[in-house]
Formats: sequence, structure tokens, C-alpha cells
Amino acid sequence: MSARTTGLSRSDLVADTALALLAERGMRGLTHRAVDEAAGLPQGSTSNLARTRQALLELAVRRLADREARVLALHEMPDPRAGSALLADALALATHRALTRNRELTVARYELALEATRRPELRAYFDATGARFRDQLATLVTGLGSTDPARHTLSLIAWADGLMFSCVAGSFGAEAPSLEELRAGLRELLDGMLGA
Repeated sequence: MSARTTGLSRSDLVADTALALLAERGMRGLTHRAVDEAAGLPQGSTSNLARTRQALLELAVRRLADREARVLALHEMPDPRAGSALLADALALATHRALTRNRELTVARYELALEATRRPELRAYFDATGARFRDQLATLVTGLGSTDPARHTLSLIAWADGLMFSCVAGSFGAEAPSLEELRAGLRELLDGMLGA
């Protein structure tokens, strides 16, 4: 596989391959040489693009942010005036996508999140990727009438992250919850926060 045959830029091909390796082999399996081999690139191609391990990780984090933005479909989030049920539906769909068709991407995100706890220089890159969704969610929660948007945003993100971790890497990894189960959980959470 090459950038020419996939239609991706060389940078995106390297980053996507790095994310796939992280999901498949973990952090130890991510090397410049492994990316070259898995992507079908000439030896040294990844090093030319991302000279250091830090640069390779940053490239992967940036690509993760772009791909997760499509999974989370920020442009599909409802107008808060439509009510909490529609927000629960949209968040359930985004969570379900992360647990099913994009499970590999979710695993890669957890690998990078853990690595960022040990690499302060990676932390800023990783935190910035979550800001887009976090900020939009805070705006939606505020629009729904939240009396404490910062706390409620954290609760929603913690609920979704905890559920995804449990279903991808934790003790509930055998089967993802259905879309309806996710909707029910999010509606309960939003109703409790908003006093509906």
C-alpha cells in the first residue's frame, strides 16, 4: 500500500498506519521501521517525515483528532433549543460509532492518552485535540440550561470515556452496548443533570 494507491497524502498514510499499529501492537510496536513496512513505504520514509519518535507521536495525535472529529460528527450536533433528547441521540450515535466501526481508532486514542501522561511534551498536543469537542459540548449544555456547564460537560465526557474504555479495553469488552442502550444512559444522565 502506498500514498498513491490509497489516495492519501504521505503524511496521512504514515499517521493512519501509526494509529493502526498502536491499536494492533501497542506503544512498543510503533517504530519508524514498522510504519514503513506496514504502509508499504521505502525504508526511511517515515523518518524523513517525522524524524523523532515525538514527531511521529504528534503526527498520529493530529491525525487522530481529524479522524475522531468525523466519528464524533461535530457538525451533526443538534441545536440545544431542540432539547436534551436530541442531544442524547446525537451523543449516543457518536459513542456507538467509536465502539463499533471505529473501535481500532478508540484503542489507539487510549494508547496515546496513556503515553501523554508520561510525555509532558505530548500532553499539549493531546489535550488540544479534545478541546474542539469539549468546547462544543459545553456550548450545547449551556444552551440546554445547565446551571453548571463546566461540571456537566465533565460528567458527560467522563460517562462516555468511561463507557468506551470499559467496552474497548475493560471488563465489558466482549460486546458493545446497543445504540438504544446508549441513548437510554445518556437521557438518564442529561435528565438528572438538567432536572428534567
